[in-house]
Amino acid sequence: MRLPAGLLATVLTATLTACGAATAQAPAPAVKGSVDRIVIEKAAHRMSLYAGQRLVRTYTVSLGAGGLAPKTREGDRRTPEGDYRITGRNPKSRYHLALRIGYPTPAQVAAARAAGVSPGGDIMIHGLPNRRSALSALYAGRDWTDGCIALTDPEIEEVWTLVRDGATVRITP
Repeated sequence: MRLPAGLLATVLTATLTACGAATAQAPAPAVKGSVDRIVIEKAAHRMSLYAGQRLVRTYTVSLGAGGLAPKTREGDRRTPEGDYRITGRNPKSRYHLALRIGYPTPAQVAAARAAGVSPGGDIMIHGLPNRRSALSALYAGRDWTDGCIALTDPEIEEVWTLVRDGATVRITP
């Protein structure tokens, strides 16, 4: 028996979806300023950019050299966890371009004060130290920052262009 083309396409799509073959989300086109959400998964060393619900890009990142526990105080060299926003940009950073993350939150300030310490600040998404781009292989796969999220210089240039000011940032364990 021969099925009409429209019905055949519907059956094939349903079959592929049921088997898991069509569930992967294709990346959305990269459009300047389209990214409104960033998700950073610390354990996976992964940063994903989204425009609405659509995945735009995924990067492997370096984190704070203080380990994967959440940041609790200034100087612990850990990357914080929680929900933030991109609150600024620094094109003249000591690192190749920097997007400021709105850390600490009021709750993180209160927790640090209760512990008698400063929560720290200046958590950024940035590139490599200026004039060190040629040494990028030395940084790859290593957690080397003071608590920031680091990319290669070409990657931060792309992120800088794609991410809009005020984008949400979720950093998970």
